[in-house]
Amino acid sequence: MAKLSIQDLKKIKEDAAKDMVIRGGKGNIKIIVHMGTCGIAAGAREVMATLMEEMNEANRQDIRVVAAGCTGMCSSEPNVTVEVEGEEPIVYQQMDRNRMRQVFKRHVLKGEVQTDFALARG
Repeated sequence: MAKLSIQDLKKIKEDAAKDMVIRGGKGNIKIIVHMGTCGIAAGAREVMATLMEEMNEANRQDIRVVAAGCTGMCSSEPNVTVEVEGEEPIVYQQMDRNRMRQVFKRHVLKGEVQTDFALARG
């Protein structure tokens, strides 16, 4: 195993700190990826990975990402809920990498609800 340099350790520390802010920070937008067994089987891990990529590119501190359990609607998994402060939560269904990118860029960043694959409000 190769030894880590001081620069390597600093990079690891910065990445871990950024991840802690994304997952536990405070913000007026919360994105919930439902990762129960059925969600994971349907592709929720890929959806979460795509969301984290988009978060890193956007570099926004007002958005919180949370993993949660099943919503009880297994046939519509993977599901993602977007909660914007002062607005009704929107549950998106049958998410994949492309849909996650679209929801992030249009709903989360621009405020445009993506009704084509919204499952429910509230």
